[in-house]
Amino acid sequence: MAHIPDGILSAPVLVGGGVIAAAGVVLALRRLDDRLIPRAAILSAVVFAGSLIAVPVGPSSVHVLLSGLLGIMLGISTFAAVLVVLLLQVLLFGFGGFTTLGVNTVNIALPGVVFAALLGPMIRRSARPLVRALLAGAVGALSVLGTGALVALSLALSSSEYTVVASVLIATYLPLAFGEALVTAAIVTFLARVQPSALSPVATPS
Repeated sequence: MAHIPDGILSAPVLVGGGVIAAAGVVLALRRLDDRLIPRAAILSAVVFAGSLIAVPVGPSSVHVLLSGLLGIMLGISTFAAVLVVLLLQVLLFGFGGFTTLGVNTVNIALPGVVFAALLGPMIRRSARPLVRALLAGAVGALSVLGTGALVALSLALSSSEYTVVASVLIATYLPLAFGEALVTAAIVTFLARVQPSALSPVATPS
């Protein structure tokens, strides 16, 4: 349940999430090089399409997030890409909500940006495919677990009644983390072989 619907979170959590999301999107737009816009558009479309396939896990359901891959390939511009995806999902399918758009953007984008910033340089410098794949898988898995933790935190901070639900939700992200680790590692390994520049969030001169 990465898409928290309207009417659940408290006002302070909604405002805090909105402020952080706005700051992230502003930085994203300022850093988004014109040459990276097509990449951002393609990745947003892939995430949007993939998120339509939800798999029931316990009391909730999960779908691919790919925030770790977005973080590796887009950096801080991940905030803008995630916002576009979530906005389309709200408008077209009613996933999430308008009041929670900021919180949901932060919950999904922030872990991908943070873990990609920490491990991305090592991924790009590594000359060993296995090491690169392991690092990319770690970014994918940690980003999902980070999203799960932020969703749980958003619920717990809103009401103590959500504490039990929040702890259960974290467990539902474990199989997704494993799956995203495999997907992220496979995509990064392929791109490193055919187009290494795609793994840099900064456009290289043509």
